[in-house]
Amino acid sequence: MSSPSPRFEGSYLGDATRLPDDAIMECKICWSVYDPAEGCVVWQVPPHTPFASLPDYWRCPTCDGAKEQFMVVSASAAPPAAGADAPSAAPHHHSEAECPTEQNSASMFAQALERVFADIYASKMRGLPFVNEALNVKAVGFSVFEGQVVGALVTPWFMNLIVVPGVGADWAGVVSGSKKLLDFPSGSYEFTAALRDGGAEALPGYWACSLFSPMFNFTTMLQATDTAQAAVRGLLDPALNPQPAAVQSAVQAEHPTHDHAMGRRSLLVGQSARQDGV
Repeated sequence: MSSPSPRFEGSYLGDATRLPDDAIMECKICWSVYDPAEGCVVWQVPPHTPFASLPDYWRCPTCDGAKEQFMVVSASAAPPAAGADAPSAAPHHHSEAECPTEQNSASMFAQALERVFADIYASKMRGLPFVNEALNVKAVGFSVFEGQVVGALVTPWFMNLIVVPGVGADWAGVVSGSKKLLDFPSGSYEFTAALRDGGAEALPGYWACSLFSPMFNFTTMLQATDTAQAAVRGLLDPALNPQPAAVQSAVQAEHPTHDHAMGRRSLLVGQSARQDGV
């Protein structure tokens, strides 16, 4: 019998426990590779950790794709499927029809955002006293919500929520650093305009909402990314916004000295951050 050809997403009856420990996996969205011999630096997974042993919250360190989106590109012979010799799937690249265009746009922006801030970190920020050197740059939880790209950016010196307006957004008259309230299911939040120079390689204009700066509350990258994930989920969770807008406005008017940054963190991050000691 010939050696098995590479197996892809859905192999082994969808049961990750049937993956050989040496299975090398590839993200079908951005083609990043997980090699168990190397582990994952971004998620602080040690070398020699099989893909099947990764925690449930692990996601692609490049595009934030789910574990289920990974395909087998190299592995030793796998146990046969019960009762049948199922044919191996042939390797193929996935079309835009298989990877929705909207999610592609979110993934592409997340990758570009990471590249820009990783370069800033490497070239300008290392060694500065307000930088937490235990952390890295990571775009977390990016997806499309009501035509906008929404996610969070973790860096060694800040954590921000990020919103990229939909195609055709009017930036006329918007000055970098200007403020604007943006509405989400959990409430209204103040964002700051970020318009970066750089010609054709520049990021599109986006809005940023500060959650943490500096980042010394976090001792590991996993702790920081878990908190960022919780913040994105909280932003889009209507259960966190039980009060009508009029009541919220009245409360803010009655307590103008309230620390809105701390309120944002408590609302969006919730129990996840508190349980991690953030």
